[in-house]
Amino acid sequence: EGAAPAATDTPAPANAPAPVAPSGPAPVAGVDYELIPNGQPYAPLNGKIEVVEVFGYVCPACASFQTQIMPWRKTLPADVRLTYVPVAFGPEWLPYAQAYYAAESKGLVERTHDTVFAKIHAERSLPGEGRKPDPAKVAEFYAGYGVNAKEFLGLMNSFGINAKVNRAKQFAIQSGVNSTPSLVVNGKYKVKGRSFEDMLRITDHLIAQERAAK
Repeated sequence: EGAAPAATDTPAPANAPAPVAPSGPAPVAGVDYELIPNGQPYAPLNGKIEVVEVFGYVCPACASFQTQIMPWRKTLPADVRLTYVPVAFGPEWLPYAQAYYAAESKGLVERTHDTVFAKIHAERSLPGEGRKPDPAKVAEFYAGYGVNAKEFLGLMNSFGINAKVNRAKQFAIQSGVNSTPSLVVNGKYKVKGRSFEDMLRITDHLIAQERAAK
């Protein structure tokens, strides 16, 4: 393996909130989260606490989760890094994982992330699960953000982008992720939870636990 890539972290707000005590009971290993044997963070921590969301744009549950994780990320203190890791669980998923990393290289993730979900699940103007993959149509979407569609499609299919897609898949496998959305904290803990709200509550506790262990 080569050097670990820089993480596509969601930038902390300029006035990031101070850490607060998590709510609810402390999570229980094996019930609320799973310990990942020999788990490793997705990217170098650099003093941060890493929360990875393993997701797929065509995943309906991920689209629903997006409406909850976006407000939650605004509550994250500056010492927490939220990183998106797209996986390709099927042929419909692959062009979007490639496009995510191509968009990352162009600095477009922040501007496009929510919209891709909307185009697939609400508007159905981009192909979703059960529909034929159309990488060219995906590239055309990103062309609306100032890139050349043909060049973007070439970037999606490049060696470097496919290496990132493969690395994301390996991270998911190593972390025991077999469904999306999944949250992984510092490469050590795979969050379980009974609902999206419960997943975020458990994650808050694991963040506090990792902060205290520093």
